[in-house]
Amino acid sequence: MASLLTDPLFETCGRGPPPIKDYYHFFVTKSEIIWRWWKISPRMVYRHTKPGEVKESLSDFLEDIDLQREVRVVFGDHVLEFTMALCEGRYNYLDRLSDSLLLRIINFLELEDVDLLGQTSRKFQQLCGSEEFWEQAMRRHCCSISDEVVSLAKEIGWRTVFFTNKLHLQKLLSHEVLGLPAIKIVSEILK
Repeated sequence: MASLLTDPLFETCGRGPPPIKDYYHFFVTKSEIIWRWWKISPRMVYRHTKPGEVKESLSDFLEDIDLQREVRVVFGDHVLEFTMALCEGRYNYLDRLSDSLLLRIINFLELEDVDLLGQTSRKFQQLCGSEEFWEQAMRRHCCSISDEVVSLAKEIGWRTVFFTNKLHLQKLLSHEVLGLPAIKIVSEILK
């Protein structure tokens, strides 16, 4: 399974914490880590300082406490922990799956579990809150969906329609037939 992974396994870059203005680039492949830095300083002493680079094997990085400390200071504990896991061969395969495949998997979960999954990472938060997911959930939980409900969902969102009870939904649909904006009515209902 690990052979399916593509390089880089992880890559990030950014500035150091204040007052440091140096720029850092951290790159993890299947065989090594690469740590690059560019000294950025208003002082004349550092004007002609060249960029630096350290390349280490994954096993060497696990033993290099100084480089680990630098990664922690610049990018935080979460990046260091993730990198250590990669160096030990513990890969997160879920993050590497396509969004369409993840949506298919998420659709098998209960709604409470979808909410919890959405709290685990930014990617899952976006997927679990996406219109595509809520449209699939609506189609899965309802026997049939009328064209009026589809047009209403396009206007106010599938998630809102999913959690709106049937009485309020009928009220929204009747207002839409009369030409009244459904968004105003939804905001009144949700108050």
